[in-house]
Amino acid sequence: MSESENTVYIVDDDPSVRHSLTWLIESVGQRVQTYASPSEFLQAYRECGSGCLILDVRMPEISGLDLQEQLMAKGFRLPIIIITGHADVPMAIRALKAGAFDFIEKPFNDQLLIERIQRAIEHCQNLTKRDLRRQKAEERLSKLTKREKQVLEGVVAGKSNKRLAKELDISIKTIEVHRANLMTKMQAESLSDLIIKTLLTDEDNNDFQ
Repeated sequence: MSESENTVYIVDDDPSVRHSLTWLIESVGQRVQTYASPSEFLQAYRECGSGCLILDVRMPEISGLDLQEQLMAKGFRLPIIIITGHADVPMAIRALKAGAFDFIEKPFNDQLLIERIQRAIEHCQNLTKRDLRRQKAEERLSKLTKREKQVLEGVVAGKSNKRLAKELDISIKTIEVHRANLMTKMQAESLSDLIIKTLLTDEDNNDFQ
């Protein structure tokens, strides 16, 4: 994913801060979109690509921390960096417990902020790649027959062909055929690759039914 596909969103009611941050972030080749208020951001934002969100804590409508908690409750995916000139320990703890990627106090070093932004974008890209891998694995899993799914479940559980054949009341040779079909349909290069792809689809579920 190229840098041009990344967007750094900034929500801060201070126009001078928005301007300075825009200049700094664009100077390293990142795209920037700024918003003067949480409501403006909520009305305009459409989930697209990777990037990160920079939130100021103190704003007239609602605080950056309140906006962060609202976004996280809705499943917001971009990493959130909180910036503030009035930091304290409880504030930092609240932000980080609510899922903030980072918490930075003003005045901050420009290079430090750029490094944190880049780290947040890389984190976001990794999540996006993982989602794509999971989607592909789910699509391949959906093409398996019921019997193939039963064999797959046994393979992931570490069961031998002999044990699977006995449990499913079929021959060992049939189990071997199903395993070969699994490797092909799941586009797995090895047993470990097959297990990894299967577990990607099984993070919130304990079976393959």
